[in-house]
Amino acid sequence: MEFRIERSALAEAVSWAARVLPVRSPVPVLGGLLLDTEAAAGSGDGRLRISGLDYEASARIDVEAEVSGPGKVLVMGRRLLDICKVLPDGPVECAVEGSRFTVSGDGARFGLSVLPLDDYPALPPLPQVRGAVDAELFAAAVADVAVAAGRDDTLPVLTGIRLGLDGDTMTLAATDRYRFAVRTLPWKASAPGESADVIVSARRLTEIARSLGRSGLVSVALDAGSAGFEHAGMRTTVRLLEGRLPRHDKLFALEDPAVAVVDRARLAEAVKRVSVVADGDSPVQMTFSRADASVTLRAGYEDDVASQRLPATLEGAEELTVAFNPAYLADALASFTGPALRLQLLGAGQRALITDGAGTGGAGTGGAGTDGAGTGTHRHLLMSVRPQLV
Repeated sequence: MEFRIERSALAEAVSWAARVLPVRSPVPVLGGLLLDTEAAAGSGDGRLRISGLDYEASARIDVEAEVSGPGKVLVMGRRLLDICKVLPDGPVECAVEGSRFTVSGDGARFGLSVLPLDDYPALPPLPQVRGAVDAELFAAAVADVAVAAGRDDTLPVLTGIRLGLDGDTMTLAATDRYRFAVRTLPWKASAPGESADVIVSARRLTEIARSLGRSGLVSVALDAGSAGFEHAGMRTTVRLLEGRLPRHDKLFALEDPAVAVVDRARLAEAVKRVSVVADGDSPVQMTFSRADASVTLRAGYEDDVASQRLPATLEGAEELTVAFNPAYLADALASFTGPALRLQLLGAGQRALITDGAGTGGAGTGGAGTDGAGTGTHRHLLMSVRPQLV
């Protein structure tokens, strides 16, 4: 095997494939990256394919390279990545010399031990492609809901994101039992009536969505045990989590809520400001007043307190006080990007639904929050806690 490639292209490809490598593994070859070169007929052009896998996920990327000797080699992936980071900019020459893989460029030269190819498991195939989704929309939607995914590995299903396909709509959802985020977006199904309902690790799906690029279409593939994603020469698979998330339909159907509308950026900044005195899990309290057209945020206890008043509208009640875990509230607010937020409120200790303020629906109608309707494709449900005197 022998090929030539720009350092930046090699480093990016190695970094992308190395994402799936286990930090520690009792099977040494699983720490390896498989490099496979293929020369184009009648020219020095060719393809370098870099693959990696562990027990849960796999990654494969194709990049252009000048191939003078096709072949395969398995080397320690993280060591190769470290080498790529320190190589001088410019073209890099790579070759297998006996039992060593050499990497050299601009006077620098490195050697890596070759791992046994016979011990390396086959990369899992891509499942059946179900359709495609815009890469930028998909990455944004995954980021929006991932903040609500659980972190407790003793409840694996709650660490996942629900990926639901129904006709021309994709639904992403996550919950840790204290909050529930849902985002819907359009997608192009491969066949009419395409449907699926699976759970993908939130951590894995976040990494995948971020790494696949911000333009073009991402192919989405699913079977009974795995999900696959392919875009611009990059292909990755991940094992599905067992179980199902609770359905959000009834949870999100609030009966006769009060509806508040407030500037998103100013509210997020105010939550951040008053939270500096919110020790531990002490809540941020929000008191909405219809008469004053305002919301007052308060946090802290006794002499260590903070407050801020902002403009806000309120319909369906004269005054209403709710309180939230400050970290959960900050995460929810940060997942929105519009100028205003619409809060449907039932009262202290009850559910509160946050949606984009662009919606026109009235109290109790769901407004912008209904799946697949209008612009309200992102909804975040929080449990209000009992407010305490400050």
